[in-house]
Amino acid sequence: MDEPALILEAQRGDLDAFNRLVLDYQTPVYNLAYRIMGEGDSAADATQETFISAHKNLHHYRGGSFKAWLMRIVTNACYDELRRRKRRPAASLEALTVVPEGPDADSEASLASKDESPEDHAERVELARAIQDCLNRLPDDMRTVAVMCDVQGMDYAEIADNIGAALGTVKSRLSRARARLRDCLQGVRELLPAAFRLEEESSL
Repeated sequence: MDEPALILEAQRGDLDAFNRLVLDYQTPVYNLAYRIMGEGDSAADATQETFISAHKNLHHYRGGSFKAWLMRIVTNACYDELRRRKRRPAASLEALTVVPEGPDADSEASLASKDESPEDHAERVELARAIQDCLNRLPDDMRTVAVMCDVQGMDYAEIADNIGAALGTVKSRLSRARARLRDCLQGVRELLPAAFRLEEESSL
């Protein structure tokens, strides 16, 4: 059964159809939650909350990208949790780390390369920690936009739709987030990939 048919059956009350949709989307939903929340338990809670909310509100879905609809729900779930906890979560850039592939995976992001030398491994770990620390210092709204764009690869319109903000707001937050990250990472500038260093030099 294709996705539109599954959605229609789920809207009619077919729990099996909804569970098939959960299986299809639990990994991307969890991964986004993990990147926003920064650790596995909170990401798992947000994922569970997302699908509970999706099931309750499935009758409100009116077509379009079902994935984008779910991503909007999980983003809001994470925002709600962050507001409750009043803390700054951690995340890693996609180019440097790989987020575990499901709720049962280890909560720590693993290194992307399995064949690197011990020296490269140590540098990658140091850089990943520095990035996490810098991301921790960003306000939640900037951090989430940066994660969506630079980790998830979403375009401006998708991000605006997910967080319920104007396109100009998304661009502004992303620009400010990248500037803060660039400034924060000056201390480990030599560890950054060449492309990042060249980008920084060109902006000086």
